[in-house]
Amino acid sequence: MFKFFKKHPPKEGEEREKLKKELFGFKKCTDHGFISKPSAMAYDPKLRLLAVGSKSGVLKVLGSPGVEFTAQHDQDVTVVQLFFLPEQSRLVSFCSDNSLHLWETNVRGGKTVLEEIKSYNVETSKTKSVSTCCLSVNGEQLFLGTEGGNIQILDVKDFSLSEQVIYQDVVMQNVPDDFKVNPGAVEAIAVHPTNPDKFLIGYNRGLIVLWDNKESNANQTYNVSRQLESLTWHRNGTEFTSAHSDGSYSIWSVSDASKAKEEQTPYGPFPCKAITKLERKTAKADPFLIFSGGMPRASYGDKHTVTVMQGENHTVFDFTSRIIDFIILSRADESDTPDDRSDNDEPHSLVVLAEEEIVAIDLDSVNWPTFRLPYLNSIHSSAITCSQHIANVPDQLWQKINDVGEAQLKNFSPRTWPINGGRSLSKDPTSKAILLTGHEDGTVRFWDASSSNLRLLYKLTTVSYFDISAGDQNSAEEEEEWPPFRKVGTFDPYSDDPRLSIQKITLCPLSETLVIAGTAGQVITFQMEREEREQEVKSTTVNIVSDRDSFVWKGHEALVPKEGDVKFAAGFQPIAMMQLYPPAAVTALALHSEWQIIGAGTAHGFGLYDYVQKKEISSRCTLNPTDLTGTSETAMSRRKSLKKSLRESFRRLRKGRSERRARDAKAKTETQHIEQAAETAEGATAAPGTPEHKPVERQIEARSNEDSMCSMVRCIYFADTFIVNGAPHNPSLWVGTNGGHVYIYNLTVPASDKRSSDAVGCQLAKEIKLKHRAPVISMAVIDSRARILPEPLEVQNERAKAADMVGPHSVIICSEEQLKTFTLPALKPKWKSKITAQDGSRIRRIGFVNFRSKSADNYSEFDIACLSNLGEILVYAVTTLRQQMHVTAIRKEDINGIASFIFTKDGQAFYLKSSSEFDRITLSPRHVTCALGMLDLKEGMRPDPDPEADNPADDTADITIGLADDSQHNDSRGDTTGDITVDSIRDLAAEGEDTITNMVTNASNAAANESSNVIQSVTTYSSTVMSTMESSVTSSVREVTTSFSRHQSSDVQETTSGGDSGGGGNDGGSGDTGGGEPNLKNIDDDTKATVTKTIETTEVTEKITDLKLSEEKKIMNNGDPVKTVLTEN
Repeated sequence: MFKFFKKHPPKEGEEREKLKKELFGFKKCTDHGFISKPSAMAYDPKLRLLAVGSKSGVLKVLGSPGVEFTAQHDQDVTVVQLFFLPEQSRLVSFCSDNSLHLWETNVRGGKTVLEEIKSYNVETSKTKSVSTCCLSVNGEQLFLGTEGGNIQILDVKDFSLSEQVIYQDVVMQNVPDDFKVNPGAVEAIAVHPTNPDKFLIGYNRGLIVLWDNKESNANQTYNVSRQLESLTWHRNGTEFTSAHSDGSYSIWSVSDASKAKEEQTPYGPFPCKAITKLERKTAKADPFLIFSGGMPRASYGDKHTVTVMQGENHTVFDFTSRIIDFIILSRADESDTPDDRSDNDEPHSLVVLAEEEIVAIDLDSVNWPTFRLPYLNSIHSSAITCSQHIANVPDQLWQKINDVGEAQLKNFSPRTWPINGGRSLSKDPTSKAILLTGHEDGTVRFWDASSSNLRLLYKLTTVSYFDISAGDQNSAEEEEEWPPFRKVGTFDPYSDDPRLSIQKITLCPLSETLVIAGTAGQVITFQMEREEREQEVKSTTVNIVSDRDSFVWKGHEALVPKEGDVKFAAGFQPIAMMQLYPPAAVTALALHSEWQIIGAGTAHGFGLYDYVQKKEISSRCTLNPTDLTGTSETAMSRRKSLKKSLRESFRRLRKGRSERRARDAKAKTETQHIEQAAETAEGATAAPGTPEHKPVERQIEARSNEDSMCSMVRCIYFADTFIVNGAPHNPSLWVGTNGGHVYIYNLTVPASDKRSSDAVGCQLAKEIKLKHRAPVISMAVIDSRARILPEPLEVQNERAKAADMVGPHSVIICSEEQLKTFTLPALKPKWKSKITAQDGSRIRRIGFVNFRSKSADNYSEFDIACLSNLGEILVYAVTTLRQQMHVTAIRKEDINGIASFIFTKDGQAFYLKSSSEFDRITLSPRHVTCALGMLDLKEGMRPDPDPEADNPADDTADITIGLADDSQHNDSRGDTTGDITVDSIRDLAAEGEDTITNMVTNASNAAANESSNVIQSVTTYSSTVMSTMESSVTSSVREVTTSFSRHQSSDVQETTSGGDSGGGGNDGGSGDTGGGEPNLKNIDDDTKATVTKTIETTEVTEKITDLKLSEEKKIMNNGDPVKTVLTEN
């Protein structure tokens, strides 16, 4: 009985189910970082909003920090161009599939969202694919230039193509005979700044035409013998500039088409790359000329540049990734009105969108410095290799990090961020949080993760601690004076040395101690300091394989630290360094700041280090003695004689034969068991009242001990708990390996007054070997109150309650295949939850989370959050290991996302959804971090919304007026005819046959256009009935009118009683007619047939309406969000 209850804990009641809703709730919050694979950009100078589109169809609209709206195209398309409709908070996107989409921000459920409201697909059958687009000045028309040389015009209000097409043949009719050759595709369109009826059409082969759309005439023709790249108007509208593929540009006077006013090749005379985009902006001082590209092909053809020229000032901004687009922020664009235009553009900022980052340059300040980004930070400046989240950072440490970070960022512009549209409605965070990211180049970056904006606080660099050959670094810095290059941006995909890569990070915010571990076995301890210091860092080598004489390392060498005193800037400064040998990548790291010791593991074993006394405490090699390896990837040469090698080969052959025989025998036995189980199952099916069968568990084969990866240390854990039977609690070290092996050590930590003199003791106490030999990825000790032991120094700083050291403790060991609880110190199994055997998945990430109730501040509990290799998140209770939550968070194909996943201690999580973006999710409804922004639009800025589609119910009501009273509408629809009188026919006839026809037609259209969620049979039935009824009702109305005139002239006596003895009167009451038919004895047979047909039409329409309404209710009850929104609107 007791064994049964141990394996099967009691079921959870209703109270627990209610509590689950307060504790658990999955939600995707926001994303941090730079949009992956950007492809287009737009800016609204009035609302000060920036829009960015990507190759995967993602749209982002950003304003002030905290104002961010994201949307996704339905199809996986590339956003080619974006256009803001002025001051409307509406956006037009042109995509690679020749489709156009209209987006706008609206308030839904108290939150502003970006949603698609219209779309249009340009038919490629009628016209060739669109090559370029241009929005008119007033935002009412979008000009679409095609590969065939024609221009189509999209009416933005209706979002449909107008009938007007500017054909290339018509344009070429007015071109001089010398230029009448095929000019190619439309390469660029530029609308006149003051006359919206005129615009420039630039063709691929160099022909430029000034087109008057009002007169449908070409005013001027300009010809260049070079391929055209872009066109831009000057502010006065009397000049424009064309950029070309050979790195040159030409300034034209509108009135003089004979030749260009000025031609320049800025970086000639040698062949240059194309100037892909050029802008000329006027200012009170000299005008600005800004263009991308144009570099000499031979010398700098591999550079990605944007050149800014103003008078004698000339800078070539050098980027490390391809330029996508740039925009110029001008004061005139922000303040101009149709009636009042400034004389000059007065540009103040330049925003450049590159393939891997976005950079904003201050054109007002001296030397044109860059702005500090509040969002869209390039978190992948160097590839991210690891990360850690620190919640509830102390104010003192937060202030120190901010101070040293400000010193690093002093070269940025002093101006505030210029893109500041909208208002953030997010509340100020109650606590501070930091996200640490380790990078391939040996840097660690500290990000402010307290809100929806991920902002860089501080960067720690480790390359300066080692002697690394600079190579050509010095020559790269001494660049030539011409062109005047300046490196901008932070993206740098190159690393000085792959051994610098950070593999593990851990930070204790209370002691301000940081430990990082790298690829070459280096483990560095840092301490936060406000002042710069010059000191020597002592390195201690810990030889993990010292007891293995036959081991030979064939991997990379360890990094050599600099000798003597080294100057370190304020911030985190190194105080000690442990170098593991072999210098393999560190796979596990743990810090106990109260005991001041560090544990680090590799594929060969682990070492324990005292960073106070700067010496090794203990180490252990976990390699199999019979199968030593030289690296963590490849097998090591064993230097054996031929005789010994042959002997072992024969041993393996004999072992393989014996294993095959054993497998065959086992398979035969299992087959018999399966057959018996099948027979039993058949009998159980026939016998009623039999108990439930246990869920089928998958066969999990034990892993081989000869696997060279079994030695890898996967997790290290420090705990003050009970290890030895009958002994009090004491410090301990727990080490888990890839082969399901757990080593438990007793630690002896001296008192604080003798800490610097007495040595720390370490002695192996116990070992646990899991039968399934699955990798141990995490461990935690819980006390008798089911609470995880607090972190170091948390109790002293009153951040956590002290653990219960009186009651029994338990340890939860989490492997890739199962969770298992053991009692302490006896190590008896208590609870177990099999993951792989039941679900077929493997655990990849573990987090011990403190979930707090959403409404009750005084209730919280610890649970185990797991991420599987299928992208599913599972939450288990620490008490019984019963599953509390199961959701799918990531696609199982997203291997990088699963590998980068980290849980936070308060129930949130981060993972890389691309190399440049963190996705933020939450499992706790109490902790939800989302961007909440609001846009304030002027009244009348948006056009009037299109009239809503006629409501089918309303149409039905119109048709049934005069045919049924109000009480009949609320009835069961079995009889909705009511009584027919001459007055009612008079009213019906007065409306005329056109009115009736329109009503029926509207009802038919509404039924045909109903949502696809309505049952197909209902839609088919409605359209069929309404189409057949329309013609008959139209002709019937004529007959009713004729019959009514005839009866009116003979002074017809109206009758309102029904049946043989129905109640009379003109009050519309119905008598007992049996079949519900009205009394029409004073009306001739034709009129009776007409009225009956009209009544039947009404009944059919009302039944159709009822069916549609019932289907809508069903859909809404099923929680379809799309239908719900449509219904609410």
